[in-house]
Amino acid sequence: YSEARDEANAGAWDKAIGFYEKLEGRAAGTVLAQQAQIDKAYAQYKTGDKIQAIATLDRFIRLHPASPALDYAIYLKGLVNFNDNLGLFSSLAEQDLAERDPKQAKESFEAFRELVTRFPSSKYAEDARLRMAFIKNSLARSDVHVARFYYERGAYVAAINRAQITVQDFRDVPAVEEALFIMVQSYDRLGMTQLRDDTKRVLLATYPNSQFMNPQVETTKKSWWKFWK
Repeated sequence: YSEARDEANAGAWDKAIGFYEKLEGRAAGTVLAQQAQIDKAYAQYKTGDKIQAIATLDRFIRLHPASPALDYAIYLKGLVNFNDNLGLFSSLAEQDLAERDPKQAKESFEAFRELVTRFPSSKYAEDARLRMAFIKNSLARSDVHVARFYYERGAYVAAINRAQITVQDFRDVPAVEEALFIMVQSYDRLGMTQLRDDTKRVLLATYPNSQFMNPQVETTKKSWWKFWK
């Protein structure tokens, strides 16, 4: 275990994984073997092998449901699927989570939700809650991205349906503002004036200073998180 830790501390993750696997076999059934299993999952995560890391964590969670490290295992499972390049550096990229397949984000959210539900007092719970809030907003932006795509191609009914998902499922995130605006525009293009006006009232009541109601802003082509463009 000491050799494994030395390799991990040096960033030699592949070598560390080899030592952890030997330890799992030689010390099977011991607390040290359990620790090696979790450390191996982290090392696999650091090498970019997310599939193996998740498999290792799922095995640990299944075999050791009473482990004092169970909360960390669940937290790490969420972390593996959480793209940590989406924070500071995502603002500098052309593409963010909203324009990617949200499958991993949803799996990450579910792991963090399991953690805060089962272990609300865990030392990892607060960080998990923050990451959940970030993921929730990102998933909402993903739906808005799709709704905007439909609107720009004249598929107004599809745009409305997708924007409604954001409004219904993600009530308390900033992306709802643009979702409502897309609905207003789509209803207008369809000549559905009553629904347009009703949705506009909701938009202005919820966001009285909405940037999307400013006629000087091309809101369907400039998203709120890309304001510098």
